[in-house]
Amino acid sequence: MYKAVQGVRAAAVRVVRAVRVRAQLRAARRDAGMATAEYAMGLVAAVAFAVVLYKVVTSGAVSTELQDIVKRALDAKV
Repeated sequence: MYKAVQGVRAAAVRVVRAVRVRAQLRAARRDAGMATAEYAMGLVAAVAFAVVLYKVVTSGAVSTELQDIVKRALDAKV
């Protein structure tokens, strides 16, 4: 009788594990990627960041500093 109980218990454990694995796979498929709206919001955020960065880099003070850095690098003696 003890072996029969062990067999039933082992089968039950296998079923529970299989159910858990299936549930995890379903959850992974649901959250596998971004929806179209999330892609759109990500794209808008990336473009906004690019615009701000462009404005900063092309501003007068930063542009002058970058030109000075390039000039010093080209005039450097090795």
